Amino acid sequence: MSINKVIVSGGGSGGHIFPAIAIANKIKEENPQADILFIGAEGKMEMTKVPAAGYKIVGLWISGFQRRITFKNVLLPFKVLASLLKARKIIKNFNPDVVIGVGGYASAPTLKIASMLNIPTIVQEQNSFPGKTNKILSKNVTKICVAYEGLEKFFPKEKIVITGNPVRSQVVKIDGLRQKGFEYFKLDPNKKTVLVVGGSLGAKTLNESFVHQIARLQKEDIQLIWQSGSYQYEEMLEITSSMDMKGIVLTKFINNMELAYAAADVIVSRAGAIAISELCIIGKPTILVPSPNVAEDHQTKNAMALVKDKAAILVKDVSARENLVSRLLKLLSDSQEMENLSVNIKQKAIDNADQRIINVINNIID
Repeated sequence: MSINKVIVSGGGSGGHIFPAIAIANKIKEENPQADILFIGAEGKMEMTKVPAAGYKIVGLWISGFQRRITFKNVLLPFKVLASLLKARKIIKNFNPDVVIGVGGYASAPTLKIASMLNIPTIVQEQNSFPGKTNKILSKNVTKICVAYEGLEKFFPKEKIVITGNPVRSQVVKIDGLRQKGFEYFKLDPNKKTVLVVGGSLGAKTLNESFVHQIARLQKEDIQLIWQSGSYQYEEMLEITSSMDMKGIVLTKFINNMELAYAAADVIVSRAGAIAISELCIIGKPTILVPSPNVAEDHQTKNAMALVKDKAAILVKDVSARENLVSRLLKLLSDSQEMENLSVNIKQKAIDNADQRIINVINNIID
């Protein structure tokens, strides 16, 4: 049975938006006639990222509960009610075959209404430890696509399908690109190269762990491809302006991530679910520094799913400024540890997640 009309809901961060777009792209690839509508949260990044990818999006007036005391929480019940009513109107008018929620504020009202209207629904849970919203939604959705084993602790077992996380297909195709990567970043292919990436907004801890260690890295003949993110880019530029930056590529955002992955000998990253899914497919030795600023510390739980099987190294955020570069240099000097990490992380890879999710969609609308 062909897939004709689909609503994809969620966003708020690249970790929700990238898989949502990957799923939409795969649906379009197999069903060119399909009409796909996104539902996001007004003012969030999906409202620009989704149209840039070529899809329609409608925004809901919705936000999350603030843990601190703030007037925004007073508005929350009104936002929820308004979003439920608008979601109902959108869904009834669009009449989708299936509604997919990828996480983020807009997912909750959209999936709630779709379930009430008896429309097939899917939650795509990226993390090893789900958020409260998806736990609540799981009782009424049709299927739950997950990337990690053991989630029957949180979700009804009979609804779970292990599909993996959809990733940006173009950035994980790195075979044969290593030399091109060195040429693109103007780096020496004979030197060890480290990729530091903290997401599109950046990671303050990663930036501050490396910015004062440039000379030390150069002394050890280590090259750096360093994505600072948008928040601290100007600050990092200013701090490093008087430094010798030979072999150090500092950039706000890496547009050709596949070339950075290809050139890297070791990758230092936050532990967001989509980042980890990409890193498993890439198969390079990886040091994970989980962000402490996420709900229920889910990045640490994501990281531990690899660390417990010696598929990655964990450096805690609180100790990274002191210990991260030292641990990195220790790893770079130990070829056996690098080889073991590479072998083990590749075993965690789940490829073709987007196709697996399409198979789930076909099964529930058939």
